[in-house]
Amino acid sequence: MTDRRQPKEADIQRLILDWLAAKRIFHYRQNTGAVKTEDRFFRFGTVGAPDIVAVIAGQYVGIEVKAPRGSQSPGQREFEGRLRMAGGVYVLARSLEDVEAALRPLTHD
Repeated sequence: MTDRRQPKEADIQRLILDWLAAKRIFHYRQNTGAVKTEDRFFRFGTVGAPDIVAVIAGQYVGIEVKAPRGSQSPGQREFEGRLRMAGGVYVLARSLEDVEAALRPLTHD
């Protein structure tokens, strides 16, 4: 009997962050969201921003991590389009292998 559970987004993200660190690629985790207090609502971050930002040879790389069945929000799709129009690289990652393949041309691996 095989284990058919899908990997969780947080697990995929951790693998990607660990790989970027091992490769010595400058990166950071981008937090976005909102919080409600008793009388106020606060948004933080940029709507649709990717989960991870990396810079490789001066190239901005946005990595949006999704579980295998996850989908982008409208804000994430808009951010992807705007980033690509500006010359940045956007990776929709459902696995570490997605990131490795997308970044291979930039890292010369």
